[in-house]
Amino acid sequence: MLIWTGLLIGFIGSVHCVGMCGPIVLMLPTGKQQRGFAYFTGRVLYNFGRVITYTFMGVVAGVIGESLSLGGFQQTTSIVMGIIILIAILLPKKVRTGISSIKIIESLSSSLKTKFQKHFGNASFKSLFSIGILNGFLPCGFVYFGLAGSIAAGSIYGSAAYMFLFGVGTIPILIATSYSGKIINIGLRRKLNRLIPAGMVIIALLFILRGLSLGVPYISPKSKVLQTTNHMQSDDIECKCH
Repeated sequence: MLIWTGLLIGFIGSVHCVGMCGPIVLMLPTGKQQRGFAYFTGRVLYNFGRVITYTFMGVVAGVIGESLSLGGFQQTTSIVMGIIILIAILLPKKVRTGISSIKIIESLSSSLKTKFQKHFGNASFKSLFSIGILNGFLPCGFVYFGLAGSIAAGSIYGSAAYMFLFGVGTIPILIATSYSGKIINIGLRRKLNRLIPAGMVIIALLFILRGLSLGVPYISPKSKVLQTTNHMQSDDIECKCH
């Protein structure tokens, strides 16, 4: 499974994260410590909280993925998830916006924001960590992309690792944003946002190729099922020859 694509999706999506999570990062409580080790530690704990939430989501997605894998559908799952990512990327912006405005999603988002805003008056490490955990549950399109990929991992551990790497991939630019105020200006962010679909299409194609088991090392290796079947057929032919 292309576990490393979790890191890639997280890194690509981090440009999007600046627009969505950037304001939250800049509003994080600082107390008396504006910069220095305590400031850095607080920002790391906030991001670590998000990573823990994403990893937990990966465990849940892994239960589904492992069930599909045990049923012999791992390769099919990889293809389906790749197609889902492609469809999501190609959907018109109005449709994607409409999905995020569904009442249940809006209600969840509003409830979570209310909960983690209670921690904004406290600059303790515990509060920053808690804000990160809660923030990880906020509805986000790129998190959904990550979860789609993690299901294709085919195991609980693989899916958890996938989402862990996804979270890690988002950290550098958000840490940088907390120091610079706006690491990427609006104009540059718009240009980079245009490149995000291309990156996601490449990742989707990697999932599809993985599922096709074309025998290409690292990208589309033969599945164990196919290898076993071919080996059995080879043995059968050999036996008939003797």
